[in-house]
Amino acid sequence: MSNFVARFIKDESGATAIEYGLIAALIAVVIIGAVTTLGTTLSGKFNTISNSVK
Repeated sequence: MSNFVARFIKDESGATAIEYGLIAALIAVVIIGAVTTLGTTLSGKFNTISNSVK
């Protein structure tokens, strides 16, 4: 039983998976922020063009 506990404490594969998950979440947040900002900017540009055409 103590051997199992010692192996469990030394095992870091779960920590690696959590780190990859956190990195993926951070990348997703950055992408969402960039797309939102870009979408707002494009919307403003299209409104300007639309008003110019009218």
